[in-house]
Amino acid sequence: MLGFLQGFAYGLWVSCMPWLILGMVRPHWALPTDPPRRWQLFLRYGLIAPSIAMVSWLTSLWGGLEPSLAGWLCGLAAIPLSVWVERGLRRHRKQSLVRMEQQARQAEQARRLAEQNKAKQESGLLVLDPERPPPGADELVRALCELKRGLLQVSDPVSAAQVDRLYSRYVRVNDLIRARFDVRELAYQRALGLVQEVSHAATGRLEELLRERTSTAGMDLDYVRHRLFASGEALSAGERKALERRLELVEEGERRARELVAANEAALTALDDTAVAVSRIDTRRQHTGAAADDALQELQQFAANAERYSRTR
Repeated sequence: MLGFLQGFAYGLWVSCMPWLILGMVRPHWALPTDPPRRWQLFLRYGLIAPSIAMVSWLTSLWGGLEPSLAGWLCGLAAIPLSVWVERGLRRHRKQSLVRMEQQARQAEQARRLAEQNKAKQESGLLVLDPERPPPGADELVRALCELKRGLLQVSDPVSAAQVDRLYSRYVRVNDLIRARFDVRELAYQRALGLVQEVSHAATGRLEELLRERTSTAGMDLDYVRHRLFASGEALSAGERKALERRLELVEEGERRARELVAANEAALTALDDTAVAVSRIDTRRQHTGAAADDALQELQQFAANAERYSRTR
């Protein structure tokens, strides 16, 4: 045992200087820290490792001067093995911290969304349960439930809240139309058709938004930016190109998602305009003659607005 310890001390002494020189040329090869610092080289290979070797050698003197080959080989392998193990532990710790930060952000987003939903629900916002569609739900409402479930699964509570807002306006406008018009009137069919058209267009954009979120769900934008701009580590041309392409894909997805959300906000505004226009129709008059003409004029104006709002930017 003492011979092994003495051989280990000799092997560790011999390997300190080559690793110090290698670290001066390529710091990230000889140091597990990110980013590597040259002062750490002198601390690790000029003080800590030689001190360990000195203590091991002094301890082994009780057995005389009989270093073993196995100890010497282990001493040579001690530094690269320690660098590899420490680098893995640091990577694991960093990934754990990133996961904890992501979970904390998701929990904070969920908390804020819950607060927003609570405030909006008190103002009349209807909240869809993605697992249990409302009784008598039509095809569009069932599609909105599926979309909300998917958006929550990809951790996009903001877009999931937009699903609730679209559903609330869809229900409110349809209720107003049914209350203001007779089912036999042309204005009734025209109004329902327009609302369906705008709502289906908004639903289609939400489906495209879900596809964008799903395609980039596994890409960690913070990690890519850290590797490219903040790590200080020399990257190969292939790795840099791959990271830059990944960053470009994520940014394109985010830009497209913002465009879809903005287009849907315009569609929600169109539905609000319709609700106001329909509610202003004077129901005290019979829906014949001038009253029907007024209603159709309001809805024709909305049709022009809805066509403009339904275009994506």
